[in-house]
Amino acid sequence: GKYFQKVSSVQGTYATVFKGRSKLTDNLVALKEIRLEHEEGAPCTAIREVSLLKDLKHANIVTLHDIIHTEKCLTLVFEYLERDLKQYMDDCGSIMCVHNVKIFLFQLLRGLAYCHRRKVLHRDLKPQNLLINDRGELKLADFGLARAKSVPTKTYSNEVVTLWYRPPDVLLGSTEYSTPIDMWGVGCIFYEMITGRPLFPGSTVEDELHLIFRILGKASVMVYPCVVVFISAHYFGSRQFTKVLTTKFLSVCLLSACLSVFLSQRVTAEEALHHPYFRCLGEQVHRLPDSKY
Repeated sequence: GKYFQKVSSVQGTYATVFKGRSKLTDNLVALKEIRLEHEEGAPCTAIREVSLLKDLKHANIVTLHDIIHTEKCLTLVFEYLERDLKQYMDDCGSIMCVHNVKIFLFQLLRGLAYCHRRKVLHRDLKPQNLLINDRGELKLADFGLARAKSVPTKTYSNEVVTLWYRPPDVLLGSTEYSTPIDMWGVGCIFYEMITGRPLFPGSTVEDELHLIFRILGKASVMVYPCVVVFISAHYFGSRQFTKVLTTKFLSVCLLSACLSVFLSQRVTAEEALHHPYFRCLGEQVHRLPDSKY
């Protein structure tokens, strides 16, 4: 239109997202275009996202620059980020550098802790909703479900919504949504960054629950990597192994804290930020300002 030139597009959950260039500043932007006439639920979802993002100003949350409203269409103008975490993991050949896993996880928790302090849940955390720019900054995106009354199983374009990042309480029908719903997703994403594969890739609700209880029912599976490294460290007695042991052990501790089947035992985003796993990042990371402005 008048302000933006469209470069490319991708069909999203309830909108078409265009990569665009501002004719005023020449900066790249992401244009989320929601058609208003035939999509029954889309406007509500869009309005939820707009009302939330106008109030969320944080370095680890995607910035909503502008809203363009016409009779037929609502266009949300977002800052442009080069790729999402799924694409990033694919580009790495699914083997992410351990330090980058830590930096991305810390940024995800920072954005989430900010939301949770404001009583906002994301409710649809998955690698495709975490955007990453060329400076390695990670930002939460796609807040369309954040205030919805239920977590849908189908999108408006009738695609199946992934169940891989949903906690057992939600899969079992709980509608008591609170901050632990997001922390389960954090655990699943953390595991996927470390290993390069999804932790619970279920195709149906039954399948998903089966995978969760099969793995978490065998707590030894969660501890197993530490045991292997511990034996190696003991056997070789080298400092290098001790370092690996500590990193592995701390990551497994944090992972299992996110993936508690019991809501009350799941770690909060704020607690997770202060977990020993992040100690090597230094104290100054806790003094970073919320917003980049």
